[in-house]
Parts: sequence; structure tokens; C-alpha cells
Amino acid sequence: MKLWSGRFEKETDKLVDELNASISYDCRMYKEDIRGSVAHAGMLGAKGIIEAAEAEKIIACLGEILEDIEAGKLTFTTDTEDIHMSIETELTKRIGDTGKRLHTARSRNDQVALDIRMYLKNEIRGIRNLILDLMGAMLGLSEKHLETVMPAYTHLQRAQPTTFAHYMMAYANMLERDVTRLEDCQGRMDEMPLGSGALTGTTYPIDRGRVAKELGFRRVTENSLDAVSDRDFEIELLAALSTMMMHLSRLSEEMILWCSWEFQFVTLDDAYSTGSSIMPQKKNPDIPELVRGKTGRVYGSLVTLLTVMKGLPLAYNKDMQEDKEPVFDAVDTVKKCLPVFTNLLLTITVNRENMRKAAGEGFINATDCADYLVKKGMPFRDAYTVVGKLVSTCLDRGKTLETLELDAYKAVAPEFDEDIYAAIGLETCVALRNVPGGPAPDQVKEQITSVTRFIGGRSIRSLEIGR
Repeated sequence: MKLWSGRFEKETDKLVDELNASISYDCRMYKEDIRGSVAHAGMLGAKGIIEAAEAEKIIACLGEILEDIEAGKLTFTTDTEDIHMSIETELTKRIGDTGKRLHTARSRNDQVALDIRMYLKNEIRGIRNLILDLMGAMLGLSEKHLETVMPAYTHLQRAQPTTFAHYMMAYANMLERDVTRLEDCQGRMDEMPLGSGALTGTTYPIDRGRVAKELGFRRVTENSLDAVSDRDFEIELLAALSTMMMHLSRLSEEMILWCSWEFQFVTLDDAYSTGSSIMPQKKNPDIPELVRGKTGRVYGSLVTLLTVMKGLPLAYNKDMQEDKEPVFDAVDTVKKCLPVFTNLLLTITVNRENMRKAAGEGFINATDCADYLVKKGMPFRDAYTVVGKLVSTCLDRGKTLETLELDAYKAVAPEFDEDIYAAIGLETCVALRNVPGGPAPDQVKEQITSVTRFIGGRSIRSLEIGR
């Protein structure tokens, strides 16, 4: 018999039970559900809403149920619909009528709102640490490749010289923002909804502050209608995870390009590559490809939840049961992608010579050539035109700016002299970009210091910074 069956004269159809049940996926919140129930029972006993001895009996039995779940002695069925009713049913089975008193001054509406907040607060901490690990891998690569020159691109065309360290720190900065987005989300999630009842609170003299403190919440929710119908914190989390996955997907795209024969900038370790069933020569970048593909999966979770919530009136509606699967799936997907990507970066081989060779082609020092003329007094737009003509000359003669004869330079602008070759050397071009945020080694060291400080201030556990 269902706990809510008093109003009904017929049993629900089996197909309805299957559609209605969420126990197959919300069972993962059993710890949070039991923790919340323990805090609630303790408060009921302290306030005299139930006998103190009954509260103690409930709390003790809930501890036994937790032990049995974790030992695999207790399993769940669809008969009890969800994790809340499963645990309450088991509690009542074990201690009788006393167990029925647990749900006093509580609804499943505020109970599930509590459980999902507690669960996601903990998951955010774990995901944040995984992102910090990935940032640590990027720091390690950056420290080793401060002077590894490579081309930077716009429109996937070689544009200007940079370093591999500068490139990695760009992604580290993206991930830094992802961490702060998760922290902001967690801060807004840190409100305790229990005590909101089904939608308008309760007539019992409960102590919401006591429960919030015991469960580690900073504050209680301010409005009971909002508390049971709010899923903004899930949407915000999915948006933050989607943004983070977008960053991983962009880096995945770069890795896929860089490890191709056309680029050969990096070589993936065998442990983080796969082969072909028919082409024995292949070494495929399946890991970054999967991360790129799973980004769409996380996006789908965000769109799912936005669509579920967009037309719902206050307060709770059964549609909201559809929040958990996409949220859980997104969390699980991110937790799978982050550590494997970290290990992929820690084991790649960076092909410095190939990067330097590519940087030497494509006229990526053309802007520096123009800047040389500007420093000689020529207006930049005139210098831009002069260098454009030089590039055309080089293309006609199969030359680069570094190999073009000085006479050819002087033919288009007498300001050129022997020092042009030093000015357009790729290492010089990088070193002279010695402005905050630039690729000059000293500037990248500052970026590394900043991100290292960011990680150190947030680490819950020690991190291996690079290799």
C-alpha cells in the first residue's frame, strides 16, 4: 500500500507505477535523504513536536538503514516510487508507528528540494577539484614550454607568433572562470528549503535555522512557494557545466588538429589513443573527439531542464521530477571527461620543432615588420601597405620575410636596414610582446603565478601541478 493511498479506492495501474517511479535514478541521493531526515527528526524531538525518545529511535534506525544500503543488504523497488518513500517505508517496517511520525511538518516537495541541493553542493566541490587538476596539468606544460614558439591563428589561418605556454594559459584562464561560476552557483544553492512543506510551510513550531546549521547550509529559503518550485540552481549549474564543456570542446578540437599528420604539433600517448579496425597505421584521437561529442550531451541536459520549467505555474508540479536525470547525467558526463583529459595532457609529447617550423611559414611576423617601420616614423597604415607588398613579393619569389634580400626591402621602403632581420625573428617577436597578458616568457610566468595562486587558494586536497 502506498503512503498516500488514503484518498484512493483503486490501486494505480502498473504502467502508471512505471511512469511515476523515480527510484531508479533518485536512489543515488539516499545519503542526503537520510541526513535530512536525521536532522528533521532531531529538530522535531527538540521542539517537542514528537517525543524525544521517538526522535532518538528514528535517528538510530535511519543510521541502521544507511549501513544496510551501503552494505548492499537493502535494495529499492518501484513500489515505493522514490528514495523518500523507500526510506520512510523501510523505517516504518522496522520501528512501526514511530516511523510514521518522521514526516510530521514535512512534504516530499521540500524534502526533494533539500536532497537535490545537498547532493549537488557536494558534486560541485568534486567537479571543482577535477577542474583544478586540469588547470594544474596546463600549468606544468606551460612551465616547460615558455619558449616553445608556435603560430597562433585567426580564422584557422596563421596569424602571429606565440608560445605553447601562452596557448595553454589561455585555456587555464577559461577554466578559472568555470571554477568561479561553479562557486557562484554553489553560493546561491546554499539555502535550506526544508520547512517549506508542500508549498505554504507548516503550522508546527519548527526550527528551520537548527536544521540548516546541522546540514551545513548558510541560510534558509525566504519564501516557501519559491523554495519548493525553484530549480534555478540546477539550471545555473547546467549552464556552468555547459560553458566548461564548451571550453574542453574547443581544446579538444585543437588537439585533434594538432595531432594530425597535417600539423604534427603534438603526439598523444598510446594510452590515450585508439586504433582502427581496418587501417593498421591509424592512431585516432578518440578521447578529445568523445569530449567534443559529449559537450552536446551536456547542452541537451540544459535545454531539457529549461524546457521542463518554462511553463510551470507555482508551486510543485510532477514535471519537475524530470529534472534529475538530465542533471545527474550532466554531472556524471563531466566527471568522466575531466580526469581523462587531465591525464591526456600530462602524457602528450609536444613537438617543438614542428611548431617552430610552422611558425616560420605563413608570414606571421608581418605585423612586427610593420611595427618596425612605425618605430622608424612611418604611419601604421602606410607601413601595413608596404608590408603587404613585401608579402606579395615573397610569394612571387618563394621567399619568407626572414629570407628576403635587403635590397627587396629597400625597394619598397628606404627605412629598412640590416636590423630588420633581428626585428622579425620569431623569438624576438614573442619577447617584444612583453605586455600584461602577452606571450613574452616573463608575462606568461606572471600568468602562471596568478593561476597557481588561484588553485592554491581553492584546493581542498593537494594537487600535482604539472609533470
